[in-house]
Amino acid sequence: MDPSRREMEERIAFLQRHVEQQDRVLLELSREVAKLVDRLARLEAKSAQAADAAESGPLADERPPHW
Repeated sequence: MDPSRREMEERIAFLQRHVEQQDRVLLELSREVAKLVDRLARLEAKSAQAADAAESGPLADERPPHW
């Protein structure tokens, strides 16, 4: 086999493996981002509920938590 052809085939094989690895990492990162987006949405909803609850009651009548 011609040495230049062998070198090209080796490079192609390396690049194919590299692309497959990148695909797996990209898929993993995509899943992680989806989880984080979901978590952020839940935290924002929880924060909005806490803010609504805080606005509804008078704070002057409540004792601080350290008492």
